[in-house]
Amino acid sequence: MALLKAPENTPVWVEESNCKACDLCVAYCPAGVLAMVPEPKTILGAMVKVVYPEACIGCNDCELECPDFAIMVADRKEYKFAKLTQEAKERAEAIKKNHYMAREEDIKALCA
Repeated sequence: MALLKAPENTPVWVEESNCKACDLCVAYCPAGVLAMVPEPKTILGAMVKVVYPEACIGCNDCELECPDFAIMVADRKEYKFAKLTQEAKERAEAIKKNHYMAREEDIKALCA
């Protein structure tokens, strides 16, 4: 079995065709990197997106908790991950309190 190579300069990515939008990865992300965004074409009406890739700490919690192998984290040899900041912790809590859905500022960051 070949190892997956991370897309260049990408700490974490989602294979949307495997994702059922269960939001477990968002629930386990301590840095608020992931959030659910409205996606009318999916069964549940939402899809996980990498909203703040630069905040990924490479903990692999999202990848390990995904039941569908839909999310991958780059190898530490290939990517220099961020440190967990207070801002990232607060963002993660805010996303969780918002039922794992992206906040308005998260969607703006995603579109930037």
